Amino acid sequence: MTKPLIPIMLDIPESLETERLLIRAPLWGDGAAVNEGIGESLNELKPWMPFAQSMPTLEESEQYVRESRLDFLKRSMLNMHIFNKADGTFIGCSGLHHIDWDIRAFEIGYWIRSSCTGQGYITEAVNGITDFAIRELEANRIEIRCSARNARSAAVAERAGFKLDGILRKSNRGTDGELHDSKVYAKVRGAEF
Repeated sequence: MTKPLIPIMLDIPESLETERLLIRAPLWGDGAAVNEGIGESLNELKPWMPFAQSMPTLEESEQYVRESRLDFLKRSMLNMHIFNKADGTFIGCSGLHHIDWDIRAFEIGYWIRSSCTGQGYITEAVNGITDFAIRELEANRIEIRCSARNARSAAVAERAGFKLDGILRKSNRGTDGELHDSKVYAKVRGAEF
């Protein structure tokens, strides 16, 4: 009988770098940068992100960061913050969630502040986090899920080489209250890596 995996015992690096980005675990004090990014991008995030239905207070953003830090340490969710290596600017958030440690399956989520869109940062971050999951976490499956109405998010998955596994019809309630179809993209060991 195989011993069950105890995720908290895994030594997982807290950061990774790509050509232009530093991607790292949340740290106490990151709330101000996250709050500023949400404030700048609220209108663009609102249709897709439940957390962006109203502007959080600075304290709420810091609380979210601290809870994310604890989740990272517990290995229950691996949220990460994205920074420009050249000037330290906070770009957005990504990371791994809906983790199944038994089969080593992960879902990548992401958002980017409005002033940083159109520069390939999120695709670069997704590629970096995918490589991290394969190398450091021995991933067997990595997914990206998005509303079928969110063409920009789907384009990131496609640019990053994820394959469309299927469309789950009326599987998610959007922030508009309507049922949305969900696109499920994936990379799996032995096929895409």
